Amino acid sequence: MKNPHLFTMTERLLAARERPARKPVMYQRWEDLFFMHWECPVGLLQPLLPSGLTIDTYEGVAHIGIVGFQMRGVRPAGFPALPWLSAFNELNVRLYVRDASGEPGVYFLSLDCDRGPAVMLARSFFSLPYEFAKFTVRPGFQMNCVRNTQKQTASFSWQGMGSPKPSLPGSLEFHLVERYSFFTKHRNRLLRGQVYHSPYEICTAVVTQWSDLPLVWDGLPPIARSPDLVHCSRGVKVEAFGLVPAFE
Repeated sequence: MKNPHLFTMTERLLAARERPARKPVMYQRWEDLFFMHWECPVGLLQPLLPSGLTIDTYEGVAHIGIVGFQMRGVRPAGFPALPWLSAFNELNVRLYVRDASGEPGVYFLSLDCDRGPAVMLARSFFSLPYEFAKFTVRPGFQMNCVRNTQKQTASFSWQGMGSPKPSLPGSLEFHLVERYSFFTKHRNRLLRGQVYHSPYEICTAVVTQWSDLPLVWDGLPPIARSPDLVHCSRGVKVEAFGLVPAFE
């Protein structure tokens, strides 16, 4: 067996998308996603991480991402979908990281959501920095979001180009999109959550409207330039697994 310390990041990302042996705690669908990414200095992003995590770069370059989508069919394992919880919009700001063992994942700076119970449950059970927000959405084309504590609206419009297909292992798109773990800190412990789904089928997209307001809301300086990479996906069916200790 290969020494885990010698795995390349692509090999780790490929291994991470295998279904965990334990049982999922939730089921859901992520639909009509957009991914907007900007190159960003490592020195700006690393101080935002809790101890035990390191910014994961691609060929020495770090990225910050804004991802928006509709979450549908959300239900706990063993229960039906609940009308007041099963469908909502989400916009998240995320960094690409690895833990002390080299395990790749994402670290969320924020997750905006327009369903109050979902915000409270995600904060309680997954220790994620969810924020309540208001949305207007044209699925697959446009998303407008204003966080409850803010006044300005972050607006995004995009148009997919070409036929969706899985990203190529080793590519920048693969590095950014194919992430199946997230990290969070709870009571001074670094924890890792996992999801399982088929590989995203993505296509490049032309952006007609974008915003860096979610980054500013999270305490970052304005980027003030259009995204370096934009992709979209019709979506995936997702199994979500409970939190486990991460390697610090």
